[in-house]
Amino acid sequence: MGYEEYTIEGRNAVIEALRAGRPVDRLYILDGCNDGPVSTIKREARKRDVQVKFVGRDRLDGMSTTGHHQGVIAKCAAYEYAEVSDILKKAEDAGEEPFVIILDNIEDPHNLGAIIRTADIAGAHGVIIPRNRAVGLTATVARTSAGALNYVPVAKVTNIARTIDDLKKKGIWIACADMDGQIMYDQDLTGPIALVIGSEGDGVGRLVREKCDMICSVPMKGNIDSLNASVAAGVLMYEVVRQRQMGGNRDI
Repeated sequence: MGYEEYTIEGRNAVIEALRAGRPVDRLYILDGCNDGPVSTIKREARKRDVQVKFVGRDRLDGMSTTGHHQGVIAKCAAYEYAEVSDILKKAEDAGEEPFVIILDNIEDPHNLGAIIRTADIAGAHGVIIPRNRAVGLTATVARTSAGALNYVPVAKVTNIARTIDDLKKKGIWIACADMDGQIMYDQDLTGPIALVIGSEGDGVGRLVREKCDMICSVPMKGNIDSLNASVAAGVLMYEVVRQRQMGGNRDI
């Protein structure tokens, strides 16, 4: 599939796209519009957990490429999404313990693209992102990943906390990145593991953080007290790589 994110405009076209299962990231609807076709679009969007934003006419006119949006524009992903089961199957097929990256509300497409790129290089089996309040697989994400999207499956889930519960039932340990946690060198990050990375502004959400088995911090010696999300993700991924190669920290 190509790298270009694409839009679908017009009521009938959007209805058919939703019913056909197109990878719709976001749906923009003219604020106050509630006629029959728009009600159908909202209903189809709810069935598929598609995020809907209600915006003014100026916003829609600015987004439109055809000039005939009829009050509805769908933004579709540049790449197809995977399922969480696809990520775990990739690890199984490789004869490796699962190594998964979970992103909690990453909204910057450059950060997401960079994380996907590092995930591929570090040997992670896939990335999980939330449906809402997070960037999807846009053209910018695809370009920033430098081709890694061809190799790293990305799953979009409705509820990150529930997904973590499901992964834990499968024997996967969950490690969360947080500056108030224990230094990553002092924790055992071997075995089946998922790393949770939060947004730069808010970090990992409270409920998600409480579900994690380990809270990991990156040692920092300078004057700035936080790292870019993609940098923090890269540092932690390579601590997992290091521990797997060295046999882990089983004696801690």
